[in-house]
Amino acid sequence: MSKLKAISSADLGLDFKDFKIDKSAYAVAIRVLLQNWRQGTVSCKTRGQVAFSTKKPWRQKGTGRARAGSARSPLWRKGGTIFGPSPRVRRLKINQKQKKQCLKSVFADMFNRNEIYCVDHDFNSERIPKTRIAYDLLKDAGVENKKGILFLPYEDAINFAAFRNIPSVGVLSFDQPNVFDLSGTKYWMFLKKDLELFKNMVEKWI
Repeated sequence: MSKLKAISSADLGLDFKDFKIDKSAYAVAIRVLLQNWRQGTVSCKTRGQVAFSTKKPWRQKGTGRARAGSARSPLWRKGGTIFGPSPRVRRLKINQKQKKQCLKSVFADMFNRNEIYCVDHDFNSERIPKTRIAYDLLKDAGVENKKGILFLPYEDAINFAAFRNIPSVGVLSFDQPNVFDLSGTKYWMFLKKDLELFKNMVEKWI
């Protein structure tokens, strides 16, 4: 018998059957996250910043070569760059109401598809992490090859170590979910001992 059980509305005391997903708010939230995660450190040197002398390479006339005024010219090898990128940070904002709406939409979609699982197994009782047991648990439920998220408390080191080497499973703390990470998965799961933590997290989105 699989130890992964799909949660129901009775488990959380919530009803999402008639909830509609707000696609426009979802698109805005993803764009804001991707833009704000950019570091904005891309840069290149202009002709005034490259390390070359300002001396004229050769005299203006009489050499038979094209006239040149500086080795820093963008036409030269290792010269400056014309209109290149410069470091800058662009920040977009989304209000709390929109953010809340997006998280609620993603949760409702996952909930209505019965892809939120409660793991009925206590890895802490084994004292040492057992990735094999964690993988077998996913295999029994038929989700070992699907990309999923496991919600854990920040201090739960043993359970984190048991799942961290499974490529298809990402681990998130209950206080750090975002729309991008949540929407890119096929299922969510949490441990039975953390049911109240999961419920408290979801209640903040409603």
